[in-house]
Amino acid sequence: MFQPNKKSLKILFVASEAAPFVKVGGLGEVMNSLPRALRNLGHDARVLIPKYATIDIDKYPLKTEIHELKVESGDRDPFGILVSNILRYDGSDGWVNYFLENMEYYEKRANVYGYSDDTVRWILLSKAALEFVKKSDWKPDLVIASDWQSGFIPNLVHTDYKEDPILSKIPIIFSIHNLRYQGLFDPKFVSEMDFDAGQAPITDFFDERTKKLNGMRRGIFYADVINTVSPTYAREILTEEFGEGLDKLLNERKSRLFGILNGIDTESLDPETDKDLIANYSVKSLDKRLENQVALQKQFGLPATKGDVFVVGMVSRMDEQKGFDLVIQALGPLMENINFQFIVVGEGNPGYRSYFEELKAKYPDRVGTHFSFDARLPRMIFGGADAVLIPSRFEPSGLVQMEAMRYGCIPIVRKVGGLADSVTDFSPETEEGTGFVFEKYDPFSLTIAIVRASELYRQKKGWEKLMKRAMAEDFSWEHSAKEYVKLFELALRFHKDNQ
Repeated sequence: MFQPNKKSLKILFVASEAAPFVKVGGLGEVMNSLPRALRNLGHDARVLIPKYATIDIDKYPLKTEIHELKVESGDRDPFGILVSNILRYDGSDGWVNYFLENMEYYEKRANVYGYSDDTVRWILLSKAALEFVKKSDWKPDLVIASDWQSGFIPNLVHTDYKEDPILSKIPIIFSIHNLRYQGLFDPKFVSEMDFDAGQAPITDFFDERTKKLNGMRRGIFYADVINTVSPTYAREILTEEFGEGLDKLLNERKSRLFGILNGIDTESLDPETDKDLIANYSVKSLDKRLENQVALQKQFGLPATKGDVFVVGMVSRMDEQKGFDLVIQALGPLMENINFQFIVVGEGNPGYRSYFEELKAKYPDRVGTHFSFDARLPRMIFGGADAVLIPSRFEPSGLVQMEAMRYGCIPIVRKVGGLADSVTDFSPETEEGTGFVFEKYDPFSLTIAIVRASELYRQKKGWEKLMKRAMAEDFSWEHSAKEYVKLFELALRFHKDNQ
């Protein structure tokens, strides 16, 4: 990709969530960290999300930016116009965040996702974002729509707003964080009758067909540029195995498809300063790390082994995507043959939870579990476990492996998506690599990877060298943000050439 010029860009991200205001998954963290990294590079990056009832307005006081923003629903009166407000939060460092205020669709809801009218909620967000750009004194140079929830933005700009003198001049980038989620349906089982090709007009808010719209397909179809959250994932989704039914469309648009690996917040994720650790340490004082392992074992009711037993952690949403079916097949035989402790933290599938509860009952001194959210526990695992397990079926980017490596916790991963881009397999011949990588999605490959890690752990000097290499990796957002600036410049060029 060509080198960007020095022009300061005005960038608007539109998303369904953004930390620190509201965070459900990785998207929320990216919508906090990436704009901040871009601002640190001298760009004016802002975010627009809905104003949810859970946002702490005492901590984040909001003021009205635009009063009574009108959005057409497409329906005849009395539902033809939905009136909302755009609110604004100004951070102490010049940081600006916008919020779409609508009582019915956002503030009356207990959750961010999971409603039968979610598609309507996201079309409202998409239309309101564009109306905001038209009316605001601040005009972005680019708009970045994130995942299917705002995939209607590129669609609207190239159809309903194609003659608009303001919006028609702004490139739209569509950012894919997880291709699997495309709308209010499972893309693998959508019927031919319900299939949305993405080219028909967006239906009225209260039309039954609206629930069947595919925001992901529409975003890909209409965007000026498409990006995913890792280079390998950008290549994988061109195949039938990873394409989630959109591989043909993505291949048609692959000249506009790019992948940039997500970063992590290296300021808060720092073993030298992290307050969630019993003992802070650096690459020069790894011996202090043992105190954190003892604290971790105590937290989960496991005997303190003082570094004599291999400790493996797993921090993950309990979902089929994350490879839990492999773990379930491999863990029992491993427990019978290797002396190690296993700690799992996560929410999700109750079937997986039942399995780990039974395993803990069978091995009370070797298995630790926690099945509800606790912000401290992942940091404790990164700072105290020897390895972290991420055997994903697919993984667009993944943050856990990068966060763990920052703390010297060695990743055991499958070679997919962002895991392949961030972890290199350990080679005993060259003493290179930052983790243990396996390719085939089967329990035997996973077992071999864990055994390999366990064997190296016994060689303390070799393991210490591995930890130091992992901790030396640079996964800061600064690097990723520079790649995004190149992408933005490319989008501006593409858009100008097509005018």
